Amino acid sequence: VQLQASGGGLVQAGGSLRLSCAVSGSIFNINGMGWYRQAPGKQRELVAAITRGGSTNYADSVKGQFTISRDNAKKTVYLQMNSLKPEDIGVYYCNVHGYGYEYWGQGTLVTVSS
Repeated sequence: VQLQASGGGLVQAGGSLRLSCAVSGSIFNINGMGWYRQAPGKQRELVAAITRGGSTNYADSVKGQFTISRDNAKKTVYLQMNSLKPEDIGVYYCNVHGYGYEYWGQGTLVTVSS
């Protein structure tokens, strides 16, 4: 099983990015999918998560700013990030989990210039 994250990059404050994470390999009926980020010098934290049924959960710091979505047929999770701020800088990791398993992507770097 592999998770391929993409979409990170450098953006000016106030700009937008859309992250994607595609899951490949023998994995079916993925339950939870989510995005975490690790800012410089800080621990990895949950940014947003979505269940197979579409229920979402967001960190307070990104509510109303980020939107998570998923395409179950494509086994892909997305994170639309709007109004980016310097405090959103970090490496963003995708995560999927189900009964008896959990996998992480390699991370994609998001940099916001002020």
